[in-house]
Amino acid sequence: MSFFLKKLASYALLPPGLFILGFLLLALFTRGLVRRSALLFGLLLYLLSIEPFKDLLFYPLEAPYRKPVYGNAQAIVVLGGGVYNNGYLKPSSYRRLVTAFLLHRETGLPVILSGGAPFTKLPEAERMRQLLKAFGVDESLLYADVKSRDTYENALFVRRLCEKLGCRRVYLVTSAFHMGRAERLFRKAGLEVLPYPTDFRLEGRYNLFSLFPKYSVLYDSSAALREHLARLFYKLKGHL
Repeated sequence: MSFFLKKLASYALLPPGLFILGFLLLALFTRGLVRRSALLFGLLLYLLSIEPFKDLLFYPLEAPYRKPVYGNAQAIVVLGGGVYNNGYLKPSSYRRLVTAFLLHRETGLPVILSGGAPFTKLPEAERMRQLLKAFGVDESLLYADVKSRDTYENALFVRRLCEKLGCRRVYLVTSAFHMGRAERLFRKAGLEVLPYPTDFRLEGRYNLFSLFPKYSVLYDSSAALREHLARLFYKLKGHL
């Protein structure tokens, strides 16, 4: 019982639980529009912070890509998943990079790294290249697109690299929730794509604590919402 109470207290006293309680208290001591708004924002924040609702957001993004597709690829393409201002890769980038490294060890294929530097001095692809060299990958098998700023440009610049290398069929390594948009853009650019997803966010199994709000879940829900909005934006622009 003490373990449960300790967990409950931590969820209540730390964000986002603390903010949810704040909205509930605001609703308790107000009326009219303010009360309804507080209840609405509190409910929305709660839903985005629990695992079952987060999975509802990720399911249509990840469900088609539960397993990698194997075939006679000629190269491995890795899409960057973000980099901090100090040059260190964000968690999604590391997961994608490690997946690509293991795939390279299995196949011996050259690796194309894609990601520019819209907010940092060191391009993301260059940072990934440095890490793969440190992992022991032969530098002659590493190629970097350091100009792309988004997934659309990833596809365009990688295609140009592939044309120079004489390859067309590639393993595409990116987060599972990002794969649907990336695959369509790369196919539209003229490449044959074998999806090789990683960085899965779907839980699929729940317990009582799955209903408690957590910041990590809120962070993941935000990533899913960004991906849904990005797909809508790309469709409106005619890229998808």
